[in-house]
Amino acid sequence: MRILTASKLVVLGLILFIGLQPTFSQEKDSTKTKVEKKESFLNHTSKGFILKTEDGKYEMQIAARLQLRFALPDDQDPITFADFRNQDQRVFKINRARLKVGGHAYQPWIKYYFEYELSRSLLLDYRVMIEKWPWLNFKAGQWKVEFTRERFISSGDQQMVDRSLLNRKFTVDRQQGVEIYGNLDGGGIANFNYWAAVLTGMGIGATQNDDDKMMYFGRFQWNFLGRPVPFSGGDLNISQKPAAIIAIAGVTNTSPYTRFSTSGGGNLSGYEGTNDGQYTVKQYQIESAFIYKGFSWSSEFHRKSIFDNFDEIETKLGGYYLTAGYLAHQALNFWPEPLEIAFRYAVVNPDLNITSNKQREAAVAFNWFFAGHKSKLTTELTRFTFEDKDLPQDNELRFRLQLDISF
Repeated sequence: MRILTASKLVVLGLILFIGLQPTFSQEKDSTKTKVEKKESFLNHTSKGFILKTEDGKYEMQIAARLQLRFALPDDQDPITFADFRNQDQRVFKINRARLKVGGHAYQPWIKYYFEYELSRSLLLDYRVMIEKWPWLNFKAGQWKVEFTRERFISSGDQQMVDRSLLNRKFTVDRQQGVEIYGNLDGGGIANFNYWAAVLTGMGIGATQNDDDKMMYFGRFQWNFLGRPVPFSGGDLNISQKPAAIIAIAGVTNTSPYTRFSTSGGGNLSGYEGTNDGQYTVKQYQIESAFIYKGFSWSSEFHRKSIFDNFDEIETKLGGYYLTAGYLAHQALNFWPEPLEIAFRYAVVNPDLNITSNKQREAAVAFNWFFAGHKSKLTTELTRFTFEDKDLPQDNELRFRLQLDISF
């Protein structure tokens, strides 16, 4: 009994000692702080909710985005002449519902990012980046390839409701692979960005390649006014110094596909084969962008060659778009400060050997920014015109209204 009682006393003493220990240490360090250091804390910024450790070695950013859209007579861009004769299909829908997780681990320069589409149960992005030096960075995983400005800019940061007619035919979309990239700043006019990647070339979610050929991608960008134009639509920060870029990018790939999207690999109209290594695609684009005092400009000029390795037939496609926007309160006193007006004109030629075949798009949009691109209301009116040497011209007028909310 004495041994048991002594044991109880020892245990009780230890409990009291452990329980009182924080109080003792706080009393000793009262001149420094009255509370122990927190291991982590939660905050909220434009990147979403931020959870990070006190030493700054670990950080997690969690954000969500919801995109609500109404469209009439329908929401899809016309692909063929038959699409102009579809019945009225006006629609209200949740166009996107995204969950985004990013941050860094172990060191601030070891970064990671995941993006998940909740409405389709689809993992869009997963990548790890090593960004220790501005001039040399590394990336591995799955992401939107930086081939075109229009596609690489987030759908939530666009000036229009969505991307142009060119996107379907020329985007490389999301791929899996490795990449090096960086900024070479020699001061003033000598400011450049570069990207170079080796990719599987089978699109989003691919688990294997169809052959031993990889997709190769490169982009070189000249920031000739001393700084790059951010990958974001418009000039919401009202830049007091101009920024401008000229870029050229190229891609080559052999696969069963002639186009890519968030659904993975697919084929453009007229390309029905799906054999391994059937199509060799080579494409390039020349891009420009400019921002200054609320005015923004961007353009892309595209060329694409598709060679059918089975039928030995080559088709060349071309296209371009021009986009401009302005926060007009900079010049007009009556213009509301949160309101931006934007214009876009796009032309696609599905076969450069038939010059009379053209697909055109002309659009005007108004953006009302509640909290920049994080919360905005966009209304857009677009006119599509298709021309074909063997068919009469077809036209369609489309109206869309979209609410974007990020938190």
